[in-house]
Amino acid sequence: MNGLAHLSGKRIVVTGGAGFVGSHLTERLVERTEVVVADDLSNGRREWVPDGATFVHTDLTDPEDAADVITADTDVVCHLAASKSVDTDRPREQFESNAAMTHNVLERMRAVDVPEILFTSSSTVYGEAPRPTPEDYAPLEPISAYGASKLADEALLSVYANSHDLTARIVRFANVVGPRLRGAVIPDFIEKLQADPDSLRILGDGRQEKSYLHVDDCVDAMIHVLAAADGPVATFNLGTRTTTSVTRIADVVSETMGLEPEYEYTGGDRGWTGDVPKMRLSIEKLAALGWEPERSSEAAVEAATEQLLAEMPVRTKPSH
Repeated sequence: MNGLAHLSGKRIVVTGGAGFVGSHLTERLVERTEVVVADDLSNGRREWVPDGATFVHTDLTDPEDAADVITADTDVVCHLAASKSVDTDRPREQFESNAAMTHNVLERMRAVDVPEILFTSSSTVYGEAPRPTPEDYAPLEPISAYGASKLADEALLSVYANSHDLTARIVRFANVVGPRLRGAVIPDFIEKLQADPDSLRILGDGRQEKSYLHVDDCVDAMIHVLAAADGPVATFNLGTRTTTSVTRIADVVSETMGLEPEYEYTGGDRGWTGDVPKMRLSIEKLAALGWEPERSSEAAVEAATEQLLAEMPVRTKPSH
């Protein structure tokens, strides 16, 4: 069944719908159904919310705000809102904020009988696991507060799905790239090279090797999961079967910008505290339901680099 056909005519609340992935998902959904975007704009931008969607400035750590947007006529909640930094210097605040948002969303859904939720989790729940990592890998031992918060959120979804007749779809992302991406390796390299075309500082040793998924493929997969998954709780990895190193990303960005900078590595096998240096998720479970990514990891990086260069303003050094 086509995912959008399955959702046609429903009222869908997208938390975090002004953010990177959320705004792309909203664009796709608003073609066929009513969409309400709930976002505090800490990670997103109002201008990224497409025409046709209703925007509500919402702090989901407040139960009253959650109640304002999740009403009795809501059919599906797509819960993307989260504090996202993996290397945060406020880990307790991040953990508590993410848990509060998810609990408030679920409790409000229970109170007004909203039947279905799609939750965006993360590859970080696996910690440093063998690759490719399947959904049933155990034990789950995240190494960042962000990963721990996502794992705790998944546990909350399981409680509500099994105790309150709610259907939970969980998707664990690889690294998602594409237009509107901020605070990640590709836009970071672009900004650094715009400021200094002759050198590029790379965190770690550049050998970090991960899977990169284009946001268009990510949204396709999310919609596919909404249509195809069964059971009270269904969990799926989203990613590609290939990986790309950080040094190769530096090469792609440099070549696309027509530059040949000298690379300066900070050293060590991690780019930052909590970084998982090697990551590739098994996507065979979702592939068995008919979904495959259109782009490989490197093709996703190449497309995202061109798209981000087209939208990011050129930063120049001030003249003296």
